[in-house]
Amino acid sequence: MPSYEATGIVAQTLPELVESLAAGEVTSEELTQAYLDRITKLDREGPRLQSIISLNPNALPLARASDQRRANGDTLGPMDGVPVLLKDNIESLDPMPTTAGSLALKDNITGRDSPLVAGLRSQGAIILGKTNLSQWANFRDNDSMSGWSSVGGQVRNPHMLDRNPCGSSSGSGVAVAASLAAGAVGTETNGSIICPSNVNGIVGFKPTVGLISQEGIVPISPSQDTAGPMTRTVRGAALMMNAMDPGDEDYTLSLSPDALKGMRIGVLRFAEGSNKDIKEHFDAALAVMEAQGATLVDIEAFEPAAENFRDSTLPLLEYEFKDSLNAYLATTPETVTTRTLRELIAFNDIHADEEMPLFGQSLFEESEARGPLTDPEYLGAKAAVRFSTREQGIDRLLAEYDVNLLVSPSGPVAPRIDPVNGDVWPAWAGAGSIAAQAGYPHLTVPMGDVHGIPIGVSFIGSAGDDAAIIAYGYAYEQASLLRPDPHYLESAEDRLEISAAMTK
Repeated sequence: MPSYEATGIVAQTLPELVESLAAGEVTSEELTQAYLDRITKLDREGPRLQSIISLNPNALPLARASDQRRANGDTLGPMDGVPVLLKDNIESLDPMPTTAGSLALKDNITGRDSPLVAGLRSQGAIILGKTNLSQWANFRDNDSMSGWSSVGGQVRNPHMLDRNPCGSSSGSGVAVAASLAAGAVGTETNGSIICPSNVNGIVGFKPTVGLISQEGIVPISPSQDTAGPMTRTVRGAALMMNAMDPGDEDYTLSLSPDALKGMRIGVLRFAEGSNKDIKEHFDAALAVMEAQGATLVDIEAFEPAAENFRDSTLPLLEYEFKDSLNAYLATTPETVTTRTLRELIAFNDIHADEEMPLFGQSLFEESEARGPLTDPEYLGAKAAVRFSTREQGIDRLLAEYDVNLLVSPSGPVAPRIDPVNGDVWPAWAGAGSIAAQAGYPHLTVPMGDVHGIPIGVSFIGSAGDDAAIIAYGYAYEQASLLRPDPHYLESAEDRLEISAAMTK
């Protein structure tokens, strides 16, 4: 089996690349070309990760321009010359379509930067390309397969190629784990940054909703949608946030190995799940935090205050999806012929062999049946979700237990990719949905692996706690350093302890 291990300049993390570029140890053109070569080797050939949908034909010219700025002493910021990838539901002015993984948007070349991309570009970051994703950010059907799109095919987890890469920011998570770029931007409505970061063994940060502009991103829910950085280190995520956040916050200033000292941590025991390996890793992570001077406070249960909370979460998304997608489609170029959700449903029916070869479009159809955002059902659902996850959810837990942050496992161990049944996640763990529905910040950091499959630990806070949450995760990361490198195994049976147990 050929070696796909990252070596040389592509093995460096984003902060290391910033230093190497500044020291003149590598040029942006050399770095960009090295990533393009590695993408050919791993994404198009070899294990065929299929994590990238399109490459920016302007990447190398942009890199040369960055090198010229550096030679002239005119660098735009720390990210100048650093190649990054964008999830393919995020617009950039480069000549690449923004497809959300659907052939219906194959001609959606808008020629405009979303504000977050403009922020990255203003610091000189090189937009290397667009990443594959769960089609329509995993909001087409109640059954689905994470990481599949009609445009890009099925994304593969680089740790074990038959394992679920999670989604919907599947390609972003895989590309970063496989060192195909220094960092990537993902988006999340409910778990779509955290889950793929968790199972691919990288750092993922979901900011407070509204901190990063939602403009120029194919939407699901304005109440929950946000973009966020996906990198191999917490400092890398902080550097990307500095460029993506239009405010003047410097997320690197609060990074300290002592950030957890004196902190009271709410341990979400109800989110541990039943997998004994995850529990063991989580307990080990808690021991690291305690050794750093934190006090652990167990929280055994979370009971939403609103009786209709769980029945409200999906209707809230369906109402907002119909409204916001129709508004987005109206802004697309004339080359895009599907201008409404109703027309999109018809397009899928006509092109079912390509667009829906495995699963249907029940979420599209349910959303189309919803009324306007003035409907009492929508207003009640929105109020119930916010009240249960904010005032009577995360904020109540922080206050009642007098803690500074909440921690839990980030999710379960990745199951196999299943094109018959779709996503089936055994022994679920994590509290990501609460943070997503509240719109509150959530960071995942690797805490090891289970038989070669990565798992992470989550740090969750209240609205606006973004810099603090990043700092807490950094302190844990520096004390643990448990990010696993991918080994591109075909399956778990390629591991000696598994094959020995299965062979008689």
